[in-house]
Amino acid sequence: MSVEYKSEPNALRRFPGSIVVMGVSGSGKSSVGEAIAKACGYPFLEGDALHPAENIRKMSEGVPLTDDDRWPWLDAIGERLASREPVVVSCSALRRIYRDKLRESAPRGLAFVFLYGSEAVLSERMQHRTGHFMPSSLLQTQLATLEDPRGEAKTIAVDVAHPLAEIVREALEGLARL
Repeated sequence: MSVEYKSEPNALRRFPGSIVVMGVSGSGKSSVGEAIAKACGYPFLEGDALHPAENIRKMSEGVPLTDDDRWPWLDAIGERLASREPVVVSCSALRRIYRDKLRESAPRGLAFVFLYGSEAVLSERMQHRTGHFMPSSLLQTQLATLEDPRGEAKTIAVDVAHPLAEIVREALEGLARL
C-alpha cells in the first residue's frame, strides 16, 4: 500500500542522517519505512534482504535468532549506513547493543523510528500478512528480546494501532523535531 505524505520542504532538513525504522515483526517496518523514505527523498533498504540465508531458514522454521546470528546481519546493515548518503532502513534493532552498533556505523547520525503496539495488534497483523518468512510463533521471543528504546537519543516512538498514513505523519513530524 502506497502512502502519500506531503511535508514542508524544509521540515526534514534538520535531521540529515539516516533513519532506522525498528520494532518487532508485524509492526509495519517495511510499509512505514518505504513511506518515510519517499517523503524524505531517501532510498529505502529492506533490512530483511540482508539476512544471511541461514538466518532466514531458522526464522522460517520458527527458530529464534541468537546474538551470534544477528551480528553478520547488523554488520551488513551498518555497511549501508556508513554511506555518505542518508538511507531509510527497516531493521528490528531489538536490543540497545544492536542500536548502538548501528549508531557507530552512521557517520551523519542516525535516528530511530520505533514502531510499537500491543501484542494483540501485532499478532493480528502477523496472522494476516502473506509472503513473509517470519511465523507469528516468533512474536513472543521478539517481544521478550525487545529493549524499549524510548528515552534514547534521536528516537521517535509511534503506536501502530493507527492507520498507516497517521503513523507515517507522526513519524515524520517527530523526525522534523530532531
